[in-house]
Amino acid sequence: MDFYLKENGMRAELPYGEIDISGNEDYGYRPFQLMVASIAGCSASVFRKILEKQRTEIADLQVHAEVERNSEEANRIEKITLKYTVKGRRLDPEKLYKNMEIARKNCSMIRSVEGSITIEEHIDTVELS
Repeated sequence: MDFYLKENGMRAELPYGEIDISGNEDYGYRPFQLMVASIAGCSASVFRKILEKQRTEIADLQVHAEVERNSEEANRIEKITLKYTVKGRRLDPEKLYKNMEIARKNCSMIRSVEGSITIEEHIDTVELS
């Protein structure tokens, strides 16, 4: 990856397109947003793949991330709570949580921050008729 200086931050040119990064939301994504997005995105992608392998059919998967930061330590991320909403038919919450544990062990982004950022996951199910 290559990053280039721009007036109010940095720009990265990636295969999917350009991304602007700035401490000011008016000029790009803030670094902490990208960190949270990478953790949530990785976790959800791995979870979805595991559900597919387990032949658990879902109609939708949404993730809401809540972030706790420590203003006394350079606003570092202390904790990320990922709240999953899984919609489908005949969902087994116990099986979903077991699959979430497997996903956690196989998500490179979560594994990369273990020991420095607390990651919690919760699952809500919406049963479709």
